[in-house]
Amino acid sequence: MATTFPFAAIVGQDEMTLAIQIVAIDPSIGGVLVFGDRGTGKSTAVRALADLLPPIQVVKGCPYKCDPQKPAQACPVCQPQMNLPSGQTRKLLTELRPVSVVDLPLGATEDRIVGALDLEKALSQGIKEFAPGLLAQAHRGFLYIDEVNLLDDHLVDLLIDVAASGENLVEREGLSIRHPARFVLVGSGNPEEGELRPQLLDRFGLSVQVKTPQDIALRVQVIKRRDAFDKDPSAYKAQWQGESDKLQKRIVKARKLLASVVVDDDMLTLCATLCQQLGTDGLRAELTLLRATRALAAMQGHKAVKTEHLTAIAPLALRHRLRRNPLDETDSGQRVNRCLQDILAR
Repeated sequence: MATTFPFAAIVGQDEMTLAIQIVAIDPSIGGVLVFGDRGTGKSTAVRALADLLPPIQVVKGCPYKCDPQKPAQACPVCQPQMNLPSGQTRKLLTELRPVSVVDLPLGATEDRIVGALDLEKALSQGIKEFAPGLLAQAHRGFLYIDEVNLLDDHLVDLLIDVAASGENLVEREGLSIRHPARFVLVGSGNPEEGELRPQLLDRFGLSVQVKTPQDIALRVQVIKRRDAFDKDPSAYKAQWQGESDKLQKRIVKARKLLASVVVDDDMLTLCATLCQQLGTDGLRAELTLLRATRALAAMQGHKAVKTEHLTAIAPLALRHRLRRNPLDETDSGQRVNRCLQDILAR
């Protein structure tokens, strides 16, 4: 049974759907943070992300979904198969699997997230075996945290470490396991319920603010689409399958074009000037602008990044990196746009 609302049927949240498509094209951008009012489709859009992603080739039987072309050095399943005693290597069996969009619930324990000893096998068979957790399931996919600003501090620290290294190290109950865990972090929440720690905030490439639509016709359209989906999810998803396939093909085409998109020195200078004028820390902001504008250009079928791409992406890439000015109540996205327009005018 279809359980996720089709991504192509989402209306009224253009900035959010754009950001999700951008990270689907280039996961190295670093993920998406979606903050805004309750009931505005944040979770719906993220869970519908699977519609955009074509299946991936994985090593057959590998719980970490390693890429057969380059199995992770840290994978305890693939490396023993590759390295035979004689020093020879053999070709790994492969299969197609859908890209994972894994939910990390707020109440999840550390064992559930990182993995732990398989108690059932330990008690029934006396076998000491590792049971992979949510981080293993999310490898080469997406890890989604709803109400991310309410996540416990020790879990935030854990996610920051794994996101930085791309590996998960588990040492407990006599086990010592290291496995690959490279994923795109997607978080959503309501800013009224608490702030996000700066260390985790910096890990998100793009940040989106969603608001309740005020246009009556748009609100009616949203209600009608959601009601039709709730009545018969499978039929509604089938109705939108053609549009979903078009979106997926667009993502695949953009991924192929991505490496050939040109970002000239003038555009890089503009990105650096904008970040310098806004006072962002480090150089992660410039790298995010570079990757995200390139992905947007590829999505639109352009061979070079233009000013309009930067104008569309800059608020998403920079609004969560600005230092707060208590005397300036201007929306952070408007501050980014205002600064960019001033630079372009000069």
